[in-house]
Amino acid sequence: MLLLLLWAAPEQPIPFSHKQHTELKLKCADCHAPPAPGEVETFPEAAKCMLCHQAVKTESPAIQDLKRFADAKRDVPWVRVYQIPSYVYFSHKVHAESGAGCETCHGPVGERERLERETDISMGGCMTCHRTHKAPLDCAACHELRG
Repeated sequence: MLLLLLWAAPEQPIPFSHKQHTELKLKCADCHAPPAPGEVETFPEAAKCMLCHQAVKTESPAIQDLKRFADAKRDVPWVRVYQIPSYVYFSHKVHAESGAGCETCHGPVGERERLERETDISMGGCMTCHRTHKAPLDCAACHELRG
């Protein structure tokens, strides 16, 4: 029996359309650049968004809110859509190098006006993906073994 749980798109502090930005030919890594050594992805700093938005849609109330975050050197308090437990080791770098695209775990983000959780990132979902792609299934691949 397949059980797929979907969550409603959370309300974000600033409306953001991945679809609109993808149509402008932006890639995931243009905004979500992984800091060295590349194990995790990050949310872009408001100042990075303002590189374009200092001249694009400046009259928009949402962009004015974004500018206030950038001017104050504060992070936008984005609400996470995907979050793995702290006891799970997950490397974006390892997955990307193995050929997994962002869509593999995050779904068709580039088609979405608002993000909601569309894929199963539970242990069962990850194990199914690992089986399909003949990736490691041993516990230590994702969990620190404590003795």
